[in-house]
Amino acid sequence: MTMSNLLIALLAILVVWFLYRRTIQVPATIDLEATDRELHAHVILDGVEVNEGDEVLVHGAPTHIALNEKRTMTTRATVSKASLPRRMWERVMGRTRITELYEVGFEG
Repeated sequence: MTMSNLLIALLAILVVWFLYRRTIQVPATIDLEATDRELHAHVILDGVEVNEGDEVLVHGAPTHIALNEKRTMTTRATVSKASLPRRMWERVMGRTRITELYEVGFEG
């Protein structure tokens, strides 16, 4: 095997490792509130910790809630765990992208 073929094979292995995601089905609790004092939607995942690069899809979540309503329900969620290189990449890029949150403009 030549050196260029070895580098291409190594690069292919790294790309597959970077893109690989392991999926887990977990129970989840959804807490919704739309009152004059609070407006929030929280999801609590049971038995899994979410890290950088992970994706969460909550199944069966309501699309809206009426005003002055509180609702708590249990459902399922699919968590796609990021690989180690993806997690490190997201950690580094997250620190550089945080400045996007600071862009504030004032017109007078």
